[in-house]
Amino acid sequence: MSTVIEPKRVAERARKILETWEADEEFERLRTGCAMYSKDWDDFYGYPIIVDYDAIEDAPALFTETTRVMALKSAMYELTNEDEKAAELPAPVAIDTMSHALCAQFTLLSRVQERTGIRFVHMTDMEAGDQGGTWDWGDFTHQCYRAAFGPVNIRFWVGKDETERRRQVLDGLYAGIGVTERGKKISIDFASV
Repeated sequence: MSTVIEPKRVAERARKILETWEADEEFERLRTGCAMYSKDWDDFYGYPIIVDYDAIEDAPALFTETTRVMALKSAMYELTNEDEKAAELPAPVAIDTMSHALCAQFTLLSRVQERTGIRFVHMTDMEAGDQGGTWDWGDFTHQCYRAAFGPVNIRFWVGKDETERRRQVLDGLYAGIGVTERGKKISIDFASV
């Protein structure tokens, strides 16, 4: 990012963006659609790092956290003259995973973007780390979030080191059933089961 943007400035714009999205006539449908996405989403290393994760029960709070982060990204996108790399703020893996569910509501998101004039920003090729696992306490994203929305929901905001520790635990558990390379390879002998 060539221009330094103060977290307070990002926060001010993000709050306005989120208010605009929430006022949109189809925002509630977006929330509902993301909650329903739990039936179709396979994920080995994003949601499972949340202790006692429940796809149905956690969806509302996770959606709130995700739309807040998306508002921060959209604010950065605007404030940096549409710099996609600067706008792809690191996010905790569970929130990054929910952002994929949000983006899967493509037609609906397109209409919201058209009505509000605000772009939803999520570019996987601009993310640092594996599945957004570079977020950490006190970083720029965290500073912007606190300035805009107050304290994070610590259930979903798992820092970089703890995320990796939990992923290593999952590595060991999954390997026993034939899931390796962080879910990228699956070798299960269905004929013998």
